[in-house]
Amino acid sequence: MTRLKPAALASVLLAASLVPLPADAETKSLVVAGGCFWCVESDFDHVDGVVATTSGYAGGEMQNPTYRNHGNHREVVKVDYDDTRTDYRTLVTTFLRTIDPTDPGGQFCDRGHSYTTAIHAANGEEAAIAREAVADAERQLGQKVVTEVEGPATFWKAEDYHQNYYKSQVRQLTRFGYVTRASAYKGYRKGCGRDQRVHEVWGDQAYKGVHKAGM
Repeated sequence: MTRLKPAALASVLLAASLVPLPADAETKSLVVAGGCFWCVESDFDHVDGVVATTSGYAGGEMQNPTYRNHGNHREVVKVDYDDTRTDYRTLVTTFLRTIDPTDPGGQFCDRGHSYTTAIHAANGEEAAIAREAVADAERQLGQKVVTEVEGPATFWKAEDYHQNYYKSQVRQLTRFGYVTRASAYKGYRKGCGRDQRVHEVWGDQAYKGVHKAGM
């Protein structure tokens, strides 16, 4: 059996990972607020058609917000997707089924405006689609959905250490001890009761990838 040298193997793997999008594909984005941006990022990374996720802040008035001082911004995630594999309505519908859209005070154990839910529509067409998805969710749940549909907002990227936090192997001192960020994330998500509450709210309508995102 012929074995590739390390350098050659690396080239093959790199080429395999750089599969080009179809010629007619366009990368589009949506910005959503669903509580802890680590969790929203993890959820969407398991959604078919999503090609990138970025944690950040949006919806407030402060310039250059930070994690420690982001004023009245919410934690949000910018979701980039391949429009030949999915669409805006599908992603908004999925998003609503990864959160508790009936909670006006935050999400799960995270309370306050920073953790309330919203969909930032880039234009009138997206706003109409998002409102339809919210109305559909209200019909299915039989109760008021408080997730706001807002207009476009400046997206501020969060600090680098927040990006892909849920799978980071960097070790640091946390409430769970000196562990990897990925391990701390799992402990936080389970302790916060996020997945349990989503399934309580949505039942079999909950996004099926939630359990994967929490693993």
